[in-house]
Amino acid sequence: MHTRTLGRDLRVSAIGLGAMGMSQSYGPNPGDREDMIAVLRGAVERGVTFVDTAEVYGPYVNEELVGEALAPLRDQVVIATKFGFRIENGTPAGLDSRPAHIRAVADASLRRLGVDTIDLLYQHRVDPDVPIEDVAGTVGELVQEGKVRCFGLSEASAQTIRRAHAVHPVTAVQSEYSLWTRDPEPEVLPTCAALGIGFVPFSPLGKGFLTGTVDASTSFTDGDVRATIPRFSAGNRAANQALVDHVATLAQAKGATPGQVALAWLLAQHPSIVPIPGTRRLPRVEENVGATQLPLSADELADLNELARRIGVQGDRYNEHHMSLVDK
Repeated sequence: MHTRTLGRDLRVSAIGLGAMGMSQSYGPNPGDREDMIAVLRGAVERGVTFVDTAEVYGPYVNEELVGEALAPLRDQVVIATKFGFRIENGTPAGLDSRPAHIRAVADASLRRLGVDTIDLLYQHRVDPDVPIEDVAGTVGELVQEGKVRCFGLSEASAQTIRRAHAVHPVTAVQSEYSLWTRDPEPEVLPTCAALGIGFVPFSPLGKGFLTGTVDASTSFTDGDVRATIPRFSAGNRAANQALVDHVATLAQAKGATPGQVALAWLLAQHPSIVPIPGTRRLPRVEENVGATQLPLSADELADLNELARRIGVQGDRYNEHHMSLVDK
């Protein structure tokens, strides 16, 4: 797989792997811990060198899983993790990006991951009670101490990105971005491009919807976050089916899958975009990696660019609580 550069010098595979779903958010895992370790190691064997986790996934257990799985392959991978939530009794209980908390989380993440340096440390959500300059300064100190290599932000506004970058270089911004979630396009993506900051789309496959494996008849299991998201109500899934049908038609014509088309479209938007689709199955990793070899013509890209505007997308991408955590 070819590589891309986030920020000034963080080289990663063009497609990464989001590990969150191996520990939470999509219902019961389809296998045991050893199965997930095999998927993580198998992904690296197939050229994936960028793995995303966070302390709050689990909480804690996802970092431990990623650390154990990648320990034998440490020199081949870039590991990203995140701080920014207050966790009480094993449950997220609000935001906390106070400098002392950032330091405590970084130290704990280093232990759970079993590494000497965190390659990319994101602020998971912008904390309105802590100036972003203080956050950037604290991470900058961790960089000076050798505990962190690069600084990132997640779901941050263009204004916050500029303020943080003025204090310490931001290597990457991670936010939801896909064919049916275009929120970063007006301000965040141009800001990242202007400042030389990489962009890492999470949920690049629309939490599974853009793969064509979810439709109005799908029943979500207990613990599946999609059951709480307005865009995934049965009515909205039915209304949004036309969008994924269009993607599927193009995929069939190109001998590809809908998910590969969705990822190839993202890769074509800018050379510093690195999607991190999540999966718990190695065949899906292989499918996602295949998107790097799928050429899309200028006409196909233009058609896809207009797709959501032409067809429309029904339903918010988060419920009200999670939308309140997005920096505006």
